[in-house]
Amino acid sequence: MKRYDLRHLKDNYEPRMREILDEHKQGEVAIFLFEIGDFTPIQNSADLVKECGYELLNSLKFNEVDWTIVAKKG
Repeated sequence: MKRYDLRHLKDNYEPRMREILDEHKQGEVAIFLFEIGDFTPIQNSADLVKECGYELLNSLKFNEVDWTIVAKKG
């Protein structure tokens, strides 16, 4: 299990998230922390997780502006 803080990327987190998802091995769990403005990034990140062959284990609001996604490569 590894945590990735993508908050510093603001709205441009998806390319880095895809890169990380592509590097993981079967069965590994990734935890992503990113910033949200509206809720569009949440659905986009869930779609990206599915597209990359991962199972979305958890998606939750971390605080007022941050969101956490937990995904496992299946």
